[in-house]
Amino acid sequence: MSALFDKALFQKLPVVGILRFFKRAEVEKLVPASIEGGLCNIEVTMNTAGAEDLIRLTVDLMGGKGNVGAGTVTSLETLDRALKAGATFIVTPAVLPDVIQACVERKVPVMPGAMTPTEILGAWRLGATIVKVFPADQLGPAHIKAVKAPFPEIPLMPTGGVTVETLPAFKKAGADGFGVGGPLFDPKQVAAGNWGWFREQAARFAQAYLGA
Repeated sequence: MSALFDKALFQKLPVVGILRFFKRAEVEKLVPASIEGGLCNIEVTMNTAGAEDLIRLTVDLMGGKGNVGAGTVTSLETLDRALKAGATFIVTPAVLPDVIQACVERKVPVMPGAMTPTEILGAWRLGATIVKVFPADQLGPAHIKAVKAPFPEIPLMPTGGVTVETLPAFKKAGADGFGVGGPLFDPKQVAAGNWGWFREQAARFAQAYLGA
């Protein structure tokens, strides 16, 4: 793995907060509040305007207290831009062999998106660090449990619609990580400038994981 990726921090609270379509001024408020609440891992999606600048900003705001990754990485060109900006882990929306293999070669943790058992096993065989299972809210904890039966060795990270209320069920089903966007970084709370809410929500997610 990348020397810059802190595996221990990831495992301490394997909740990945997903920043998508936020502006720099908003990220400057969101990230510190979330760190105060206990969040250790943040992903900036590469389809966000100014994503590379936001990755650099998030790395600075994290101050070594967590891992900063890039999401929605769909090509080698996007991968290069993400890594140059300082991303220490990569998330893809699908099983993309060229991107996964490039990450493996560079010793960068990669979390490919998959849904079916065939896709999940394929991603793992290509060298996935953990497989993002999407969309989690549609598939549910039962899907994680079912996949874990034949593939207990494959780490799974349900993503998409995981909430404070549903996280414990996903963990009980065997999930090893959790990708969380809107339920953690709620655009309505951003619009309201309710920055304290993000600290409290990060703490709620931490408690949901640690108490499950």
